Amino acid sequence: MALVYRPMMQLSGILFSLLGWILSCLTTYLPQWKNLNLELNELEIWTMGLWQACVVQEEGGMQCKDFDSFLALPPELRISRVLMVFSNGSGLFGLLLSGFGLDCLKIGERQQEQKRRLLLFGGMLFWISGITVIVPVSWVAHSTVQEFWDENIPDIVPRWDFGEALFAGWLAGFCLILGGCLLSCTSCSTDIHASSIRYVVAEQQDQCQRLETETRP
Repeated sequence: MALVYRPMMQLSGILFSLLGWILSCLTTYLPQWKNLNLELNELEIWTMGLWQACVVQEEGGMQCKDFDSFLALPPELRISRVLMVFSNGSGLFGLLLSGFGLDCLKIGERQQEQKRRLLLFGGMLFWISGITVIVPVSWVAHSTVQEFWDENIPDIVPRWDFGEALFAGWLAGFCLILGGCLLSCTSCSTDIHASSIRYVVAEQQDQCQRLETETRP
């Protein structure tokens, strides 16, 4: 039962991590980190992301413009850019490491200790990737809430609201951390691998055959 349970946990961890990494990449480049609805023109919706600002018109579709300067951005958007790019890179590296450490992969079957370390390092990278997604998304959400309830801003001034990319980022961070936990648990478990059992059985059979040949007259 344990031999079936362990590969299933590893496969679930890889799938959750892959889903989280894809959502993290989408969150990085989606322009819907903040939404702004204008009461004077309800047919237009302004959105802001890490790389560009867009206006969505009911008749003309979406028009976007890249930010001219990185230094001109607010601090939360500048740091969010760096953290999200780092999260995508660490997530990709974690997928490569943990992929080579899976029990179902026949490469390196005799090197179970190395495969266990690859799984552990991959799980740790997924944790880091998940945290570096949640931090910038939560920071932008916090600054949006503060600006929304700022009493110093007149009521007639439009307020930014949460965009769809923030929710995708929170889901990405949760999937990455969950996938990293599953992979780390399987790497730290003491279950015997099926490949190891096959090698032990083969060695015992060889020993039995040698004993039979030695005992024959």
